[in-house]
Amino acid sequence: MRLTRLFVFCTLGATSVLACGAASGDPASVTVADTTGRSRALDGRLSVPAGFTVRYFAKDLSGVRFMALGPGGAVYASQPRSGRVVRLADANHDGVADGVEVVVAGLRQPHGLAFHKGALYVANTDGVVRVPIGANGLASGDPVYVNHYDAGGGHWSRTVIFGRDSAMYVAVGSTCNICVETSADRAAVLRFNEDGSGKHVYASGLRNAVGIAVNPRTGAIWATQNERDNLRPEHENLPSEELNILTEGGDYGWPYCHDDRVPNPEFNDAARCARTLPPALAMQAHSAPLGLTFLDHATTFPAEYRGDLLVAFHGSWNRDTPTGAKVVRVRVQNDTPVSVEDFITGWQESSGSRWGRPVDVLVANDGSVLVSDDSGGNIYRVTGPAAR
Repeated sequence: MRLTRLFVFCTLGATSVLACGAASGDPASVTVADTTGRSRALDGRLSVPAGFTVRYFAKDLSGVRFMALGPGGAVYASQPRSGRVVRLADANHDGVADGVEVVVAGLRQPHGLAFHKGALYVANTDGVVRVPIGANGLASGDPVYVNHYDAGGGHWSRTVIFGRDSAMYVAVGSTCNICVETSADRAAVLRFNEDGSGKHVYASGLRNAVGIAVNPRTGAIWATQNERDNLRPEHENLPSEELNILTEGGDYGWPYCHDDRVPNPEFNDAARCARTLPPALAMQAHSAPLGLTFLDHATTFPAEYRGDLLVAFHGSWNRDTPTGAKVVRVRVQNDTPVSVEDFITGWQESSGSRWGRPVDVLVANDGSVLVSDDSGGNIYRVTGPAAR
């Protein structure tokens, strides 16, 4: 099916609002500069840095989660509740997906996606499957499990990437909020040979590292970390969510510690915490950081963004004042994250209600950035001033 274009891009000029046309029967999208120097986008619903634009890339994708670039630059996206992976191509390069094609269905909560040597790898909640891809971009055979890991309990999502060493890395969350796991698979990033064999724990103490990505300059694996809830005596702003740079054999603290090796009160084991690794960057508590992407190839963005990364904050569930539901920019210096700032906001209303929740971010072949939203069922396309 052909997706309807919802609006066209208006540039900022001498006045704060410029009128623009739209496809027949569709509302116009107006970009408005506000008093902070930021702009309103997506018909005024989102706030972005001045000069950036947000459009719909695809709509009506219920529960859409993680994304990957496939052959020819097509976008592949997971829909865990539907048990399927879909393909979204933009053959005419107009910035809108031509349609939705089901690549593979009948999977068990598929989440993370990765392409390696022409095949699609899908991280189900109980193991990674390899899906052969034909010339049409769709599955040319049945999915086959290449490994298994612990399933059940809390934190069902799994994320898969291939490292610079061609090894497969899979993030597996904990079964609980705060407990000592009985399976080494949990609260860890696992490493496998590229064929799925040879499982071992690469990094541990990661309560729920949903987002993992390879730094294109160093080859190091960076991971977002959803930290614990209900920390006594004040859970509103503790503990910090984390961005970690993983090292083989590294222990990042959970469940014994939080933040910079601070003992959790349930264990109060300072000596054990002293042997763990602190986060590379602490972020707002209960933001639920999920997907992340480095911006080295985001060619529509200003050059100053190169080397930085974007992180999708899914948003809190247990704060009196909700936080998150936005995309943030992490500034990086000398391959070290140093600060975090808002990039796209607006999915959360001033009342705390939300009409969308960002999940994943991906740099597309044309240098734009795609953002998935499992609550709204949308994928958005973000471009910067260089796209004009």
